[in-house]
Amino acid sequence: MAPQGSRQPNEADVLIKEQDGAATESPPLSTASGSIYQTLTEYRQLLGFATGLVLPYALHPLLAVEVYHPGIASMWPFSSARFVPATSIKSLAGKVILVTGGNNGIGKETVLQLAKHGPQKIYLASRTESKGRDAISSIKSQTSQDVDIEYLPLDLTSLPSIKQAADQVTSHSDRLDILILNAGIMAVPPAKTASGQEIQMGTNHVGHFLLTKLLLPTLQSTAKEHDADVRVISVSSEAQNMAPDLDTIVSTEKLAATGPWTRYAASKAANIMFAAELARRYPVLTSVSIHPGIIKTDLYLPNAETNAMVRWGAKIVGPVLFGSVETGALNQLWAAAGAKKEELVNGGYYTPVGKHRVNKWSTDADAGRKLWEWTEKELKTAGY
Repeated sequence: MAPQGSRQPNEADVLIKEQDGAATESPPLSTASGSIYQTLTEYRQLLGFATGLVLPYALHPLLAVEVYHPGIASMWPFSSARFVPATSIKSLAGKVILVTGGNNGIGKETVLQLAKHGPQKIYLASRTESKGRDAISSIKSQTSQDVDIEYLPLDLTSLPSIKQAADQVTSHSDRLDILILNAGIMAVPPAKTASGQEIQMGTNHVGHFLLTKLLLPTLQSTAKEHDADVRVISVSSEAQNMAPDLDTIVSTEKLAATGPWTRYAASKAANIMFAAELARRYPVLTSVSIHPGIIKTDLYLPNAETNAMVRWGAKIVGPVLFGSVETGALNQLWAAAGAKKEELVNGGYYTPVGKHRVNKWSTDADAGRKLWEWTEKELKTAGY
């Protein structure tokens, strides 16, 4: 569903566990009622999976394979031209790149593959400095390119942290060619960011929105250059199929009353709407959203710990269903640097690898406008 790496939680993946005063579910009144409540919750989540992720493809099983498994999707008969980063990505000389959540999982793999093509600079953004610097050392040991990779402190739940990260980029670089909004958390317990947004919406959407907004002047100035090709890639998920209606998405109170997977789906739908609206408002930029496939990731750990169905389901079907980190990074690598500019539908949504899908969230301009205005209002209230 969501991208990250094998057995190495993204900074944002584990962020919820580190929130001071994070809200939690109210405990049941008794052991018996607690057991019943837990069972009903697990069945409700399973039903959400079935209706949101399975039913849309019930009559199209081959399409389901293509959408959810990037490794298979890159093979015949799904793709006649397999995307191979080593040969499909051309030189990135002179380009400046920023990847959020670049310290592990598909974020780290994305930085590694881009580094092999000689960009001028890569900003690797993550929350914890030690993990970010360890990732940089690991990446540099795997490439012969002498690329400048700079650690960028970034906590997507903290608006001041986001402002500081943007300031660090703009004060040291007068260009930004590729922005990959990769970091995220998934189906975590109820909580809010310091600025009052539901934790998943705040991390996955609002934080990335503010980062992009603050970097817009640099992105736009880069786009004015001759033969410029500036891209913003938003990592979404097919979980968007489980998203509630727009009124719920843009209401912190209504969203908080839903389950963890619904809240996650709402944030992924927001990623798609944001990418499309960014393309409408700033057509000089190429802005698309992507689904990485179902990838083996520690994003599932919080749910495996509390939901027996998720835990055993992952153990039984995981080895067959889950793709690797390498395959999980393919779609965003293709969108960021593999595809030619003219091959991309600006504002579009792509499933693995490079398959444009008509999506209700990306094509609804009114919804995109309302989400944008709601986000701006939230940020203004918080002083940004």
